[in-house]
Amino acid sequence: MAQKKFVVIAGNIGVGKSTLVDLLSRHLGWQPFYEPVAENPYLADFYRDMRAWAFHSQVFFLAHRLRIHHQLLEYPTSVVQDRSVYEDAEIFARNLYLQGHMAERDWETYRRLYESMLTFLPAPDLVVYLRASVPTLLKRIAMRGRDYERSISPEYLSQLNRLYEEWLENFSLSPVLVVPADKLDFVANPEDLQVIVGGLEQALSANGGAGGRIFIDALGAKNGH
Repeated sequence: MAQKKFVVIAGNIGVGKSTLVDLLSRHLGWQPFYEPVAENPYLADFYRDMRAWAFHSQVFFLAHRLRIHHQLLEYPTSVVQDRSVYEDAEIFARNLYLQGHMAERDWETYRRLYESMLTFLPAPDLVVYLRASVPTLLKRIAMRGRDYERSISPEYLSQLNRLYEEWLENFSLSPVLVVPADKLDFVANPEDLQVIVGGLEQALSANGGAGGRIFIDALGAKNGH
């Protein structure tokens, strides 16, 4: 893997994306890019009236994420990213629409903008999807003790999980490495991290093109589907 690689770590809230980005960047010597912090000027209005301001808020986040994606592509060495531009649209903006917080015409306009941008945006070399059940997510959210996450409900996490599965079922821009995060504790067990690193390196070396999915089981065996 001498040439530059661009890998995205995807997954639900609390699944361990940032931690895995940190571990992989140190293990592989890659540049980490964490989820960007942006001062969204629409956020206060959004929380006051979600339906009126959801579109504005999501377009701001989309533009911000696209700038980060461009920076990743311009970076001279291999990079690993915490959450992607795809998740902003396919998971979080779509969820706002499904919950009735984004009007139909706003959602259609947002989708057209997003899909138009994708035609100009080179895809990552690999998406690593951390798949975890709601009980695992709730446990990890509780362990990190962030006050603003205490109100996250099991139903909300379950809905996001469904959207993640639907998105990746139809995602064809890059290969996807699916990691069973319920069973692999890459924070506590170096062996589990090695399983993920091995799967990542094999997936990148395979040069199988876009659209394939590789599953890692809890024992470290990899099964292509």
